[in-house]
Amino acid sequence: MSGQPRALVIGGSVGGLFAAHLLRSIGWDVVVFERSGDDLARRGAGIGASEELFAVMRRIGVPFNASNGIALKSRVWLEPSGSIAAELPISGGLATAWARLYQALKDALPGECCRFNRTLIHVEQRADGVTAIFADGSSAAGSLLIAADGIYSTVRQQLLPEVMPRYAGYVCWRGVVEEADTPSSVQLRLFDRLTFCFPTGELFLGMPNPGVNQEIIPGRRRYYFVWYRPVDYDSTLPDLCTDVTGRRHGVAIPPPLIRPEFIRGLKTSAESLLAPQMAAVVAQTEQPLLQAVFDLESPQLVFGRVVLLGDAAFVARPHVVAGVTKAALDAQCLVDALVTEGDDIEPALARYDTEQRRFGGSLVARARHLGAYLEAQPRKTEEERRQARPTRDPEAFMRDYGSPEVIGKAMQFS
Repeated sequence: MSGQPRALVIGGSVGGLFAAHLLRSIGWDVVVFERSGDDLARRGAGIGASEELFAVMRRIGVPFNASNGIALKSRVWLEPSGSIAAELPISGGLATAWARLYQALKDALPGECCRFNRTLIHVEQRADGVTAIFADGSSAAGSLLIAADGIYSTVRQQLLPEVMPRYAGYVCWRGVVEEADTPSSVQLRLFDRLTFCFPTGELFLGMPNPGVNQEIIPGRRRYYFVWYRPVDYDSTLPDLCTDVTGRRHGVAIPPPLIRPEFIRGLKTSAESLLAPQMAAVVAQTEQPLLQAVFDLESPQLVFGRVVLLGDAAFVARPHVVAGVTKAALDAQCLVDALVTEGDDIEPALARYDTEQRRFGGSLVARARHLGAYLEAQPRKTEEERRQARPTRDPEAFMRDYGSPEVIGKAMQFS
């Protein structure tokens, strides 16, 4: 194609927005297509932010730094009695809201670059370009198509139909309460810390989170928990995802449809398994969310003029706290490759494929290591549980969980 190169970005979440900003910064025309009817600011929850993420934000000129989050001083391990068993300092830890980052990226992108209500049906390619076909009958052509459409990517399913998300063997319960509703012991001692509880065979984390309108002023924040619990895929998970009418929702269920007995059971389990401070947080949660944990690895990221990016390419379990940062670094790698190769697309895409497959694979492997004990629980043999047990030394686990070094080490392998 002659003239200004044009990129079609499928998926308007943060991965797609990072790609759009970075491509525009090197002179590309970019259009982002999002299947939802409006922006995604109401979605997402808490995320960890890293210096690598801030560096990409500085590069694209979008203000977003440590002032946009809540600084974390340390990682704390609470015993079932509620006393502190161990505390490890955190260097540069920051808790922020996914919506805060998303809104900053979206607001900085010209409105004409975003098209909502566009559901991709399939992709067609030719030697020098690619065309996206949408459900409304429209189409768009470009020099390059970037699939940033998530773990259930339509583009990836067309190109790699055999690659499916892999269930990790456990689910994640999430909940949030207003800062004022948390126990005084949390407000005074734990609100600026990442708190761990280690019930047998499970993992619980509590952390601060921005409040309404992404407020980070003390008193207006929220407290957020994540509780990983082993669940059998064939029997228990389908039951958890069945509503009161008997309708099954597959492996995910809208939060308001979670059956009340499961929420009561979660709170009862918290009383018997967790430190009292964290059990009180769970008890105060009005509407927990349930999410089955999956990961995903793509053996190939480039298909002619089509590129997989972010969660469409690799999904690491949440334990590395790197999903958003990985999407940013994927987009940066792609743009750096285009600049290095002088916009010679084929060798640039080959470079991206090699580097980001190694990077994504390293993150997935690290997250699987951290989750190995949880994954082993539903299995039948004691040997599998025994082999996974070394990852459960609490202090070592806390040191590794979401550590900034994880990103650095993964980048070294790419």
